[in-house]
Amino acid sequence: ARLVESGGGLVHPGGTLRLSCAVSGVTFGSFDMSWFRQAPGKERELVAFIATFGGYTNYEDSVKGRFTISRDNAKSTVYLQMNSLKPEDTAVYYCNGGRSGIWGWGQGTQVTVSS
Repeated sequence: ARLVESGGGLVHPGGTLRLSCAVSGVTFGSFDMSWFRQAPGKERELVAFIATFGGYTNYEDSVKGRFTISRDNAKSTVYLQMNSLKPEDTAVYYCNGGRSGIWGWGQGTQVTVSS
């Protein structure tokens, strides 16, 4: 699979961003998808998960109520809507298949939350 993340940037606390991840080389609709993030000096962590047809999602506790994962199987794209961003959300964000990452990692997209 080829994974291309985009949509990151620098925002103030309380701001919003929408990340996108375009997936190619696999039958996208056959795979559960997740967003992960890795902050400096920390391990990569699972942030949000969505099942193949989008009927089930779950989230890491610190982002519940602020982040929303969605997918468009026709476009082979998974999204992460991030609202009420906090400085602790600063990280490189990645998408991948499953809950632990079943393919090689893309380049990620940097999200920086700072005043």
